[in-house]
Amino acid sequence: MFAASLYIALCSAKNRMRMRLRRLREPRYFIGALLGAAYLFFVFVLPRRAIGRRGRRRGFPGGEAFGEAGLAFGSVGLMLMAAVAWILPATSSLFAFTEAETDLLFPAPVSRRDLLVHRLVRSQLGLLFAAMMPAFLIADAASAFERLLRGLALWVMFATVRVYFAGVTMARAHLGSRTLSAQIAAWVPLGITIAAGAIVGTPLIKVIRLIPTASFPEIIARVNELTMSGLQAVVLWPFRALIRPLLVDSVASFAAAIGPALLVLTATIAWVLWADAVFQASGTEPVIARAPAGRRRQASAPRVRAGSLALALTGRPELVFFWKNGMQMVRSLNLKSMLPLMILGVYAVVGARAGFSTNLAQAVCLAALMLAGAATLLGPGSVMSDLRGDLRHIELLKTWPVGGSAVIRGEMLWPGALLTVTTWFLLSCATLLSDAAFPRVALDWRLAFAGVAMLVAPALIFAQYTIHQAAAVVFPGWIPSDNDMRGFESMAQRLILFAGVVLALIVVVGPGAIAGGLAGLALYRLAATPFVFVPCAALCLGIVAVEVFLATEALAPVYDRIDLSGVERGD
Repeated sequence: MFAASLYIALCSAKNRMRMRLRRLREPRYFIGALLGAAYLFFVFVLPRRAIGRRGRRRGFPGGEAFGEAGLAFGSVGLMLMAAVAWILPATSSLFAFTEAETDLLFPAPVSRRDLLVHRLVRSQLGLLFAAMMPAFLIADAASAFERLLRGLALWVMFATVRVYFAGVTMARAHLGSRTLSAQIAAWVPLGITIAAGAIVGTPLIKVIRLIPTASFPEIIARVNELTMSGLQAVVLWPFRALIRPLLVDSVASFAAAIGPALLVLTATIAWVLWADAVFQASGTEPVIARAPAGRRRQASAPRVRAGSLALALTGRPELVFFWKNGMQMVRSLNLKSMLPLMILGVYAVVGARAGFSTNLAQAVCLAALMLAGAATLLGPGSVMSDLRGDLRHIELLKTWPVGGSAVIRGEMLWPGALLTVTTWFLLSCATLLSDAAFPRVALDWRLAFAGVAMLVAPALIFAQYTIHQAAAVVFPGWIPSDNDMRGFESMAQRLILFAGVVLALIVVVGPGAIAGGLAGLALYRLAATPFVFVPCAALCLGIVAVEVFLATEALAPVYDRIDLSGVERGD
């Protein structure tokens, strides 16, 4: 079965490459491929040539720079990822079979273990490509052979992480099993993970407490000593084995280091296969389901929760799309994904009143500010529950008796409101803890900055969504409506769209920012208080709101003329 799986994987990769090459006959993909090649050349190839002209150095890149410090911090980071995997709400897709695999392999005389091995083999080509890309594109002076070895080391680490996460997903689903053997197979790895976290975490917390007083070299020395002695060295050995091939400084050292890494990968695969056999023998629900012979796989309906918000019979047509997109997200929302935000809010309120650790309060405040900035600047490009997500149903939307401008405004209302509320929540948490992070900034200035940020954030968010809706109606073929625009040329399309969004955002927000800034400077001269900038931010928001409204009205005729055949449907 291994040889057959390898043959299927290679043939699938060959056919996928042929399909990618065939679609270069379309101008949008051909232009995307040319721009993608130019981007990679100027960003990665030219810097690498410049480094090569300055002189080559011996050894693998990073080995001399990181050394034992990189090994220590990398192993601790991997162990932390292994522990966090047990509480993440996400599940592994390693053993998710395609419809063709279900129809052809499930009825075949193939054992369950062979099916899992088949999925493991099929996943390796993608992991190998993901490992070789950074190995060959990062600008340094390594030779091609050294880059190849570094890519192989990354592949071993990526493969181990993915197989481990699949095993965690499998064990986590059987923690409540009624069979003793299944309970042992599910709880033992969780117990080992908890014990390992306690063994390493307890002395590591002591080192973290030294950060305010100790120097950075001293912290590195303490972490190295922690990870290389006692039980900590035993617990971290598998993680050090995965990291070490990336940090060696010679080919001979790589040959000696890759063996333990492959041993860890083999042990992880053996654990997953053994656990699946135990779960199957115990009669609990398996990680995969064998479809009956001669029948097509029936896709199971997604689990949704009931929505209690009813849609009014009368009102603005935009509210129809707001309700539709909101109910679509709420019904499929995983409540576990909201846990980090809930913990952040509780800590911000309680920590601000109880005076928790200053260092932790500073870290949480800065993290909240970074997340707020990411939600404001990157959120509209990621949360696509707007017209971009509904382009696949554009034929149905155009039959509704709703004007094009109302459709465009309504589609972006829910994701824009969602990101705005999320940003306000994060900014509120940061404001409550700002005294610890910015003790030298006066309270009135901190409150004024918070007010300005809360008014500017929706302006930036809705301006970006307006630009994305404009791109969706003007260039529907370039929008990844099915989240399936993969490939080299599609990457370049995303880069072009991103550059266009940045330039258009400057044009849209520029007038409001200039007007609000000039008004703020004038008012501050009259009344020397930072709170005068808050109404100026409201002025900026009002100008952007008018521009958004006019832009949606101007896009209505373009929406009515969308070419249905030009919409990207995915592969």
